[in-house]
Amino acid sequence: MAGILKSVTGKTNVNIKNKRFGIVVAEWNDDITEPLFDGAYQALLEMGAKKSHILRHNVPGSFELPLAAQQLAEQKNIDAVICLGCVIQGDTPHFDYICQAVAYGIMKVNLKFNKPVAFGVLTTLNKKQALERAGGKFGNKGEEAALTVVKMLS
Repeated sequence: MAGILKSVTGKTNVNIKNKRFGIVVAEWNDDITEPLFDGAYQALLEMGAKKSHILRHNVPGSFELPLAAQQLAEQKNIDAVICLGCVIQGDTPHFDYICQAVAYGIMKVNLKFNKPVAFGVLTTLNKKQALERAGGKFGNKGEEAALTVVKMLS
């Protein structure tokens, strides 16, 4: 994480000490979403956020992320929102519908409230791919989502 943080923080001059963040975490696939949350949370702290300025909100699954993100974004004291979830391909088109709805919903929240809302939702073909992106060999996408909102605040 230090390498990513160094490269990102070196490119932004954002002091996030007084910024407030909402993190929405899907409970479905919690063995994946908990490491995503840990990555996002730790990244925010390392970049200077105060623990008391990070609000976590759990939702049942990824489909519910946009509504919770909207509820956080409409709060004047929240500067940015991070959405964390995991949708794993199954045998039905359910995967496609959920992924499209979540991506579109999160994008709409960005535009409606003119605040950074990060898409930290893994959309993988299998659990192995998800684990590799939740702290495995491909890093932690929760961490990257935190870095994204900080960069967007600049």
